[in-house]
Amino acid sequence: MSDSGAVLPWLVIRQDDNGNHYRVGRYATRDEAQKMADSLDSRGHEQRYWVERIGQTAS
Repeated sequence: MSDSGAVLPWLVIRQDDNGNHYRVGRYATRDEAQKMADSLDSRGHEQRYWVERIGQTAS
């Protein structure tokens, strides 16, 4: 399988202070995505970050 066919089912989602949601990145593993979300969240901005699997809805 080539890199262009890589499966990246985990998303990091950002919610800004206006309630808008944005995809920040896609990752191969939940652990990898969670590390990125934690890193971004630790910066202390008013945005919120979380991890979702593609096809999963936000709660």
